[in-house]
Amino acid sequence: MTDAATLDEVLYEVADHIATITLNAPGRMNTISGPMLDHLSERLLQADRDPDVRCIVLTGAGRAFCAGLDMAAQMGSSSGSLANLGGGGAPAELDLRTAPPTVLHNLDTPTVCALNGGAAGYGLDIALGCDIRVAAESAKLNPGFAKRGILPESGGTWLLPRIVGYAKAAEIAFTGRVLTANDALELGLVNKVAPNDEFHDEVRAMAGEIAANAPLAVRAIKRMMRAAETETFDQNVHHVFLQLLPLFRTQDFKEGVSAFMEKRSPNFTGR
Repeated sequence: MTDAATLDEVLYEVADHIATITLNAPGRMNTISGPMLDHLSERLLQADRDPDVRCIVLTGAGRAFCAGLDMAAQMGSSSGSLANLGGGGAPAELDLRTAPPTVLHNLDTPTVCALNGGAAGYGLDIALGCDIRVAAESAKLNPGFAKRGILPESGGTWLLPRIVGYAKAAEIAFTGRVLTANDALELGLVNKVAPNDEFHDEVRAMAGEIAANAPLAVRAIKRMMRAAETETFDQNVHHVFLQLLPLFRTQDFKEGVSAFMEKRSPNFTGR
């Protein structure tokens, strides 16, 4: 059971078809405890199942997005997900099917990571797992796994080469150099860098633009882009056609065509 303290450490709100999930442990730079991992997955799934939500924004409170796992809490708790790893006893059993990186990867709702500050370790992998990343000018990305004797354990080795290409991913991962927001933009790790005082408005504008489109179509596009990672061209084209047929029968398709013909903004309802 998730206690009240953990609930407060993963905030959730919905407005204007946008669900905002905020890691809320600024005193420890939003490092994630075991209970927070569970609650983050729950909130992501809650947003994905809500027909009123058309875009998910994931961000952090305070000066950091997420500095990784809360190692002190994890290693000091017999029930922590990392408690027995590397120790003399049996390894802890991890259900990776319900871990935030896996849940995040399988969402149909578009996700925007609002990098309000630094992202390191687990926090960096979570950021890379989002569809789009917008960074505040002061944000930094720290891929320093090799400097700590570990590797990206939460999808980073799969995600990073697909985002920036193998050679650049190798340089980033093997050196572990800290990247500024502008470094990340140049490498293609973030989509946009915004001045700190305009950051929240820029994130909201990006999410709002996504949420204004036909949600069933956007979700189908995301599913097909994800499927394309493992399908041939011919398989994906066939798969896309099967996804297209039910969309032709939606009210949103009719609204989209009508709005185009009438030269007005469409009003989509998700039906």
